[in-house]
Amino acid sequence: MISKDNKLQAVKKTQRRPDDVGSPEAQVAILTARITEITEHLKSNKHDHMGRRGLIQMVGRRKKLLKNLEKNNFEVYKKVIETLGLRK
Repeated sequence: MISKDNKLQAVKKTQRRPDDVGSPEAQVAILTARITEITEHLKSNKHDHMGRRGLIQMVGRRKKLLKNLEKNNFEVYKKVIETLGLRK
């Protein structure tokens, strides 16, 4: 589980306004932080299959959010990809 400080730090990079935590950009940032943490966990715990399943679900959710963002607001999409260091 991602800590509250890491979550706030991830959201600050992409939020629209100071109290924003629900926009697609903020959700992608939170998912990216969680994906990074779980990936590190799975490097040392190779047999954690439920963790791997959760990781795959989060990647799918992030992909869906990014696809929707790309379709509806391409400029914001490019900014989010660049800010979070995702490849596309």
